Amino acid sequence: MPVQDDTLLSGICLAVYYAPNRALFGQTVRFYEQVLGFEVAQHDADSCVLEIEAAHQEATTIEIKVDASRAIAAEKVAANIDHLLKKEQELDWRTLQRNVCFTTAKLDTLIQRLEAASVPFQTRPDKLNAYEVYVVDPLGAVVGFTDVANTIGTSQYFRCKEPEQPPDTASSAESVLKAVATAKNIAVMTSGGDAPGMNANVRAIIRAAIYKGCKAYAVYEGYSGLVKGGPEYIREMHWNDVRGWLAEGGTNIGTARCMEFKERWGRSAACKNMIDAGIDALIVCGGDGSLTGADLFRAEWPSLIKELHETGKITTQQYENHKHLNICGTLGSIDNDMSLTDATIGCYSSLARICKAIDYIDATANSHQRAFVIEVMGRHCGWLALMAGIATSADYLFIPEKPSSHKDWSDHMCEIVAAHRARGKRKTIVIVAEGAIASDLTPVTCEDVKNVLVDRLGLDTRITTLGHVQRGGNAVAYDRILATMQGVAAVDAVLEGTPEIPSPMISIIENKIVRKPLVEAVKLTKSVAEAIRSKDFAKAISLRDSEFVEHLHNFMAMNTADFREPSLPVEQRKKIAIINVGAPAGGMNSAVYSFATYCFSRGHTPYAIHNGFTGLARHDAVRTLDWLGVEGWTSIGGSEIGTNRKTPEEADLGTIAYEFSKYKFDGLVLVGGFEAFVSLNQLEKARANFPAFRIPMVLIPATISNNVPGTEYSLGSDTCLNSLVDYCDAIKQSAAATRNRCFVVECQGGNSGYIASYAQLCCGATASYVPEEGMSLTQLAQDIETLKVSFANDQGKSKSGRLILKSEKASDVLTTKTIADIINSEAKQRFDAKTAIPGHAQQGGIPSAIDRTRAARFAIKAVQFVEQNNDIACNAENEFGEFLNSPAVSNTACVLGIERSHVKFTAIRQLYDYETEEGKRVRKNIFWKDIRDISDLLVGRVSVGH
Repeated sequence: MPVQDDTLLSGICLAVYYAPNRALFGQTVRFYEQVLGFEVAQHDADSCVLEIEAAHQEATTIEIKVDASRAIAAEKVAANIDHLLKKEQELDWRTLQRNVCFTTAKLDTLIQRLEAASVPFQTRPDKLNAYEVYVVDPLGAVVGFTDVANTIGTSQYFRCKEPEQPPDTASSAESVLKAVATAKNIAVMTSGGDAPGMNANVRAIIRAAIYKGCKAYAVYEGYSGLVKGGPEYIREMHWNDVRGWLAEGGTNIGTARCMEFKERWGRSAACKNMIDAGIDALIVCGGDGSLTGADLFRAEWPSLIKELHETGKITTQQYENHKHLNICGTLGSIDNDMSLTDATIGCYSSLARICKAIDYIDATANSHQRAFVIEVMGRHCGWLALMAGIATSADYLFIPEKPSSHKDWSDHMCEIVAAHRARGKRKTIVIVAEGAIASDLTPVTCEDVKNVLVDRLGLDTRITTLGHVQRGGNAVAYDRILATMQGVAAVDAVLEGTPEIPSPMISIIENKIVRKPLVEAVKLTKSVAEAIRSKDFAKAISLRDSEFVEHLHNFMAMNTADFREPSLPVEQRKKIAIINVGAPAGGMNSAVYSFATYCFSRGHTPYAIHNGFTGLARHDAVRTLDWLGVEGWTSIGGSEIGTNRKTPEEADLGTIAYEFSKYKFDGLVLVGGFEAFVSLNQLEKARANFPAFRIPMVLIPATISNNVPGTEYSLGSDTCLNSLVDYCDAIKQSAAATRNRCFVVECQGGNSGYIASYAQLCCGATASYVPEEGMSLTQLAQDIETLKVSFANDQGKSKSGRLILKSEKASDVLTTKTIADIINSEAKQRFDAKTAIPGHAQQGGIPSAIDRTRAARFAIKAVQFVEQNNDIACNAENEFGEFLNSPAVSNTACVLGIERSHVKFTAIRQLYDYETEEGKRVRKNIFWKDIRDISDLLVGRVSVGH
């Protein structure tokens, strides 16, 4: 029997076989040496080491030993061989038992040797285009050979309803290929309400488990399937079983409510079913209820398995093998109601549906001057309603965490809506979470809200309940990324888990995937509902994460802007300007809207510098912003105040300083990409010569390239990524329809490969080429070889299309068209390649929900930065009027960004001098390298180096 000592991704490089006697030992050695072409490296009476040249790695080594205690009995070996050879023409041997696969540099020679020796063998996909060959050795092992480096990404995994057992074999435990030390068998299950991105999560778990040498299983129909058990509900999954799942909504393995699992007998049945299937670890994707059940299951596991053993329902061997169960949770919930994480799988897809619906409703409401009351999901959590309120600049919202008495909310809502109408607003949008309540815990319904708007304000009011539209549809890019990263991290967690380590939950904090204690997260989540039930609403708010509280305060400030008394005294109010610099990016207008409304609420005067620094220098293009003028900007793409790429030095630094002095700006907020970054550097350096620049200045990165140093997220990058993913989904569907086509898609991004790298992860593209790595002919050849094999594998039966992504500056020589031409030449009409160039469509379009809400958050933080640093910047001179640039003063010119798990301000001086590749217009630290590795892993791509 073989013991593999490497992963399948690069083939096996070491295997150990055990023979029951010296006769079979000798036959096996002669077979590997004389028929398969191995060379004997070491030989004695009971052991032999053989080697063969490998195609893509160091030599493959096989060790054959005589050990009757670890080998299958000789008579069963003979029966197994006879059984396999009888099925040679009927079934793929790999469906009958496990196998190992080696890489070889001489596959054609091997086939010739097998034919000369009259040894039966199977080829895949066929003898004419063979890239895999399988034989049965004298020990009954199915042994494969391939000349392709990537055996995972190219192998076709055949399945039959029930893998047949050899005659006289009592159980799979007596199989010829029973491993001495097996890897874990990992199962994944989706539970609770479905959420977009669950399929991406399952795909990542299945493929990551296979990549790490484990067997992967899916539990169909949630806990119900676990209780029912059997091959109908607990199924082994193979690599290609999850192909195409990235782009599909819902959950393909199903979910269902299960009252039986809440009972101990149900959990006992689930325990036995998992043991029967050989499962060692369980990953559950769901919300707090699903994860609570999972952790209870693990806590009870020792007593459950003990009872099963004592009652004779499992064997002693099964009891010993499954004493411990590793469980991990991934978070799937559109409500985003779990504590200790910023986001759950599906929440931003749901938010995107809500924003799109409200954008549509907004247009008809404006046409008729109507009010609309919109109900969104959120039985116990107001996150969806709150974020939708910010993203669509709604007039009022109701969430469970912040109720008031019926009279108070009626008065407050009418005050705000009436004020907005008095200032010229033609429409009214009120968002109601389905779990909205008054302070006495009575529900606040859409009908209640409508009646108040009609009776007290006389507004023509309609109700729209979005319902399950919020759950459906494909996952947005963010949810695909989050689901995939959580899935890979969950596999790592269960493989590293021990009985002493508490069950982990995979969460995200800002931009970093982290593990959190599952029990603690569930406890905090439930305590929010308990606080609401006990009417301790202040505690309920405090138990939500800090970002939720921050967004709530921001909404309240912007919602009452320009008609209530500002929160700052007159002497502390400032004149603050905002400017867009560089190419347009989704979220720029949202940033300007939030900047202006927050300034109004604080008492500052907001100025917009139109058309960038060129507009300021040439046309004195400075205008104050007014509340009605920016109303509705959150849902508009591009830049309403205009933008261009000119820096201050290119536009005329002296004139710009004069304009700053003329308007007496107390602070500056720049919104833009690398040109804005360079502009901030120029303004900071010019402070010594121009006192007008001795003010707080902060850059909010906004560029689809996401190439600004000091941040891992820029406004517009999410909008661009969603546009590109939608584009790729559409052309992948076109490619799938023809069965034998791939598209080479050109992505924008300049010298930054961020967009191409993340798009590969979101779309499951075969490969992506980026400027940071360049393009080698060796890598291109390997990727074309992978395409050849995968298309040959499909034989026109699979509908999954294939994509190759190329950043526009990945190579000046190998253009998008050239790559397609090379593929067509190499394909020899077995398949074809077309080019697809979305171009500037990646820059435009309606901003995504993430870009809208983060723009609001960043714009408000920028205004607060100006407030807090004004005195430091303005007083940076001595009694002789000389500028003193201390570290504290340098820190008043900053980039606002997200780095890993923190939102922080970083001085432009530090970033520009030490963390910038100025010539290439990118940051030195490429933070998405791990993303590239995971993207390649999950499509089985082999990187050959650069």
